[in-house]
Amino acid sequence: MKSAKTYSTKAITTILIIVFALLTQTNLFANNSNNFAPIGITLNGAEFGNNNLPGIYKKDYIYPTTEEVKYFAAKGVKMIQLPVRWERLQRTIGGELNATELQFITNFIKTCKTYQVDVIVTIQNYGRYKINNVEYPLGSKQVPHTAFRAFWKTLATTLKHYNNIYGYDLMAEPNNMVENVWGNAAQEAIYGIREVDTTHTIIVDGNSYACAEKWVEYSDELKYLEDPNNNMMFDAHCYFDEDRSGAYTNGFTSGTSTEIGVQKIAPFINWLKKNNKRGYVGEFGIPKNDARWIPVLDKFLNYIQQNGIGGCYWGAGQWWNNYSLSIEPLKGVDQPQMLVLNKYLNEQSSYAYNTAYNSTKSNIK
Repeated sequence: MKSAKTYSTKAITTILIIVFALLTQTNLFANNSNNFAPIGITLNGAEFGNNNLPGIYKKDYIYPTTEEVKYFAAKGVKMIQLPVRWERLQRTIGGELNATELQFITNFIKTCKTYQVDVIVTIQNYGRYKINNVEYPLGSKQVPHTAFRAFWKTLATTLKHYNNIYGYDLMAEPNNMVENVWGNAAQEAIYGIREVDTTHTIIVDGNSYACAEKWVEYSDELKYLEDPNNNMMFDAHCYFDEDRSGAYTNGFTSGTSTEIGVQKIAPFINWLKKNNKRGYVGEFGIPKNDARWIPVLDKFLNYIQQNGIGGCYWGAGQWWNNYSLSIEPLKGVDQPQMLVLNKYLNEQSSYAYNTAYNSTKSNIK
């Protein structure tokens, strides 16, 4: 978990008003009624506690609640990404999947179905697996490609019956891997899944933390991956700060352009077009404490949607607390980022904005 500055309800309310003013001035209330690829959110918690694996439920990690799903579904969210840890699902490489963790996951999928929300199940392991608190990369003797294939085959066998699964994300943010290792591991997992599930979409992250801006440099080889059922998409991550980390350490500097998000995601989208591939942006987000990031997020979302690309905002979840990118509501108050996300979640966006504005305005003392 990341630490962040504490924001009071009054401070958030003030930021919401500033956001509303910016949206009004830049004409961002235009009704968004086209049939774009879905924009969703990530509900974090099940992947927490990576320093204590497999960990203790509700002490080291949690799963999203029904109330969280209900809240975001009411906002118009139709897709939620659920990151989970491989070591919890499979306590030993090559072993059986843990029945308790599978139950948590399937219960979450069922809850989402109740609220007409699709789910992306993501293995949040960065191309590695911990054994006795030591990380071993995919392709090593300890974590061979065959084990990755068998793991995904087994997991897909369990999940294939759920029709509200948007896709299987094989591995979040593989990084620092020698040439072809990630591509070979992903190919094995694809073949394993297709032995048992010919229906669901398979999602493949790029190398080097799935960096959109450096996609061609680090992930071009992924264009050679084969899906026997031709139902695969590629996942890039895109944060708008200088080092692309999502930490936003230097804030919104004087040289930051409102087009920075478009500039950073363009190499990925251009690669998709050139290679006739499908894409998705599995992580993006902005800090809530500076309204100048709002137009950046809006331009970014507008650009990917116009190019037929969906994605999931990072992130939400009851344990984020004061994490500055979080859109988890605090004390019943919507976070500023939700104002711009609403435009892409809800066709009646003007109504949603005005309702939020009037509500927050009335609370100012």
